[in-house]
Amino acid sequence: MPVSTYRLQVSAEQDLHVVADLLPHLHDLGADWVYLSPILAAEPGSTHGYDVVAHDHLDPERGGEEGLAAVSAAARALGMGVLVDIVPNHVGVATPAADPWWWDVLRHGRGAEHADAFDVDWDTAGQRLRIPVVGDDDLRPDGGVDHLSLVEGEGGLELHYWDQAFPVAPGTASGPDDDPQQVHARQHYELVDWHRADDDLNYRRFFAVNTLAAVRVEEPEVFAGTHVEIGRWLREGLVDGLRVDHPDGLRDPRGYLDDLARLTDGAYVLVEKILEPGERLPTSWACEGTTGYDALALVDRVLVDPAGEGPLEELAGRVDFHAMVHDLKREVADGILGSETARIVRDLRRDVPRLSTARGEDAVAELLACFPVYRSYLTSTDRDGEEHLTQALEDARARRPDLAATYDLLEPWLRDGTCDGARRFQQTSGMVMAKGVEDCAFYRHSRLTSLNEVGGDPSVFALPVDGFHDAMAERHREWPHAMTTLSTHDTKRGEDVRARIHVLAEAPHRWADALERLLDLVPLPDPGFASLLWQAAIGAWPADEGERPGGDWRSRLHGYAEKAMREAGDRTTWTEPDAAYEDAVHAAVDAALDREDVREVVAEVLGWTVDPGWSNALTAKLVALTMPGVPDVYQGSELWEQSLVDPDNRRPVDHDLRRSMLAAGPGALVGGLEDPGAAKLHVVTTALRLRRDRPDLFTSYAGVGAVGEAADHVLAFDRGGAVTVATRLPLGLLERGGWGDTRLALPDGRWRDLLTDRLTDGALETLLSAYPVALLVRED
Repeated sequence: MPVSTYRLQVSAEQDLHVVADLLPHLHDLGADWVYLSPILAAEPGSTHGYDVVAHDHLDPERGGEEGLAAVSAAARALGMGVLVDIVPNHVGVATPAADPWWWDVLRHGRGAEHADAFDVDWDTAGQRLRIPVVGDDDLRPDGGVDHLSLVEGEGGLELHYWDQAFPVAPGTASGPDDDPQQVHARQHYELVDWHRADDDLNYRRFFAVNTLAAVRVEEPEVFAGTHVEIGRWLREGLVDGLRVDHPDGLRDPRGYLDDLARLTDGAYVLVEKILEPGERLPTSWACEGTTGYDALALVDRVLVDPAGEGPLEELAGRVDFHAMVHDLKREVADGILGSETARIVRDLRRDVPRLSTARGEDAVAELLACFPVYRSYLTSTDRDGEEHLTQALEDARARRPDLAATYDLLEPWLRDGTCDGARRFQQTSGMVMAKGVEDCAFYRHSRLTSLNEVGGDPSVFALPVDGFHDAMAERHREWPHAMTTLSTHDTKRGEDVRARIHVLAEAPHRWADALERLLDLVPLPDPGFASLLWQAAIGAWPADEGERPGGDWRSRLHGYAEKAMREAGDRTTWTEPDAAYEDAVHAAVDAALDREDVREVVAEVLGWTVDPGWSNALTAKLVALTMPGVPDVYQGSELWEQSLVDPDNRRPVDHDLRRSMLAAGPGALVGGLEDPGAAKLHVVTTALRLRRDRPDLFTSYAGVGAVGEAADHVLAFDRGGAVTVATRLPLGLLERGGWGDTRLALPDGRWRDLLTDRLTDGALETLLSAYPVALLVRED
């Protein structure tokens, strides 16, 4: 079991050989295991590796077999472990020739050797696989496609559409001089209008990404073929554990994890599973827990002032978040995932032939919109999550009484874990949730955007300290080896961006006044989106607005604005951008950087949010590193982590700077924008080293109380000999004049703070005079 991990994004620039060279530094930092993004062969030029194209070798651009061997050898020499991210749900098909299995299916159709690997409904499209790549201007009235050509490729004749290459089936063409239109008509695939992806595809995808085709790992042969290299890593001792990407997309997650456990002899496994508030991970799963979004949501909310909820709700216009989510999920089920909704109904009609296609699609789409969590897990033996299906059926019947008879017809089949339609419904509900909530609602809900984070429900505003203690005690009992995290490659805002935005809840009226002035100076068509954009700017505002590795602040903020407004999808979209609206938003970004009157308001808000934000950041980091679970440090986040949504959070990290700062030793806490994060680095390395070197101090969990006038401003807990002490609601603490006579009710003994190397009697005024956090151990 790892004690902690350090996540690295492996790429052509930071390949496995570079990672191997970084391991001594990560060991000095205190990390126990190195945690790698996907390393199997991926799409040419892939920056993330989640578009795997072959399962039998590592990506040469990421260092290949030699690179992994180097990482493993370096880790073994340092006593570290290796955790690798794997992607069982889908493969990349943007470049068909790069994926030999996909190329084989396109070439030979349903009879191809690897046809069973892909989730294709051949019967609905005349035994042809529909590929949505044709542009609007290339569709002929007669159904043909312009810009097709036949080209001799390395493996034989190819059909090209512009620069995209597809195989030609044996016996369907004699040479490059044949009519490409007629050749296209004879293929096992059909190049179709890209708009048809929404409602007319016949292969399952990853969410709505046409270039990621789902694979059927529930089939033993497919599992074996897609895990041949992964199995070798574990057998040869190159890798110690695995992180499973998107298990909710699988037909049978529990069955898959059982197969994985047999393959790896019960290695350490985590699942990237998002849990809604109150939802529990099935205890029958062969894993150690989730990758930590549930923990992230708890840490964020215990740092938010509940008194800010009402005023911020008034400012945002009292939006019903759950009603918004329902409507957006319904749009997704009818729209970009309409093909998946139709496929569910086709599957159901095989068992229920009297089900009307139109009413079936209407009813299933509504049920997907009403589903309260990502998915259920009904099989022939498991009933995990059946209560959520019950709730969704009740909600759908209440909203759509006109479909009552259809739901009566469907209900027994949807509860049947052996029914193909029921299994596909379960695979699809999480896709609808993710696209409707994470990729849309989170960009429309602007009350307090630090709560709009993957794995969190923005309608849950704050968590009291006692509630946090209860959750941590349960976590220690149930999932002691699950991951805890604050930042990932998928978070919408870096951990310290959220920490600064939290401060707005402590002074909602000051924020409302500043936002009103900003909207007067730079009017935008949508005040709600304007609030979201200004919160992002305030939260991520850097010390140095000039060039940095990976881009400067202006381009980063413009990039965020574009992604946020297009993901929101109400005024402009990726496929149909509204130039006037987007120009107005980009003008606001430039005004924030160029206009003195606008910068004056921004500077005023930064003046009262930066230092409390740093305090929140140190609190969140120490709590996440010492609470029950296996803490992960996302690359670079040992210093201030002010990234926005991807690709911003995947920018190169200056490890040389971090190495030199670590070698220089801890410095004094420096307030303000100029602080590069020396205090945070000190907190991170102190906590990581203690967890690694003294595991005996982290064997239990108990909250530690405080008495005095500022007792509500401290969060403290004892892990069995190591006591975490952290400031919460720091702006309010400052305004009340500090800690006064507030004291911790420490267990008996002499306690020393490892951050300052000073003894404490529990008086917070002196204990937290240098840093807003402390990490205590007994002298004896």
